[in-house]
Order: sequence, then structure tokens, then C-alpha cells
Amino acid sequence: MSKPKMTCEEVLKQLVAYLDHETDARTAAQMERHLEECRGCCSRAEFEKGLNARVREVGSTTAPSHLRARIKKLIEKF
Repeated sequence: MSKPKMTCEEVLKQLVAYLDHETDARTAAQMERHLEECRGCCSRAEFEKGLNARVREVGSTTAPSHLRARIKKLIEKF
């Protein structure tokens, strides 16, 4: 017997895990069905995907030496 359709609240609670491929196949399939039908949740998923891509992009950039030195000084104070 298949589980009833997911609500927007259920989708949003599991969205990050779904985007990170951390849900089981059944949950992923239910999420995909919901995202195909719900414009609001689909928009949120697209936003989260873009945000994740930007964070990965920025996270791979090395901070300038003057910024690293400033941060090091702040850390040494504590």
C-alpha cells in the first residue's frame, strides 16, 4: 500500500536531506512527485540548490592573506 502524498511541511522538513541524496528511495520518489506538482516547494528546492552551489563555490576560495592574518590575531586573543 502506498503512503499518502507528502504535505508541503513534510517536504520542507526533508528537503535538505533529499537534495543531499540522504533519503531512502521511497522518500525520494515521494519528494520528486510532490516537487513536480507543487510550484511553491519546487521554487524552494531550486533556491536551496542554488544556495548550496554558491556555498560550495565560495567554500573552495582561499581567503586573502590579510584577512587570514586578521582572523588569526582575533583567535589568538581568546
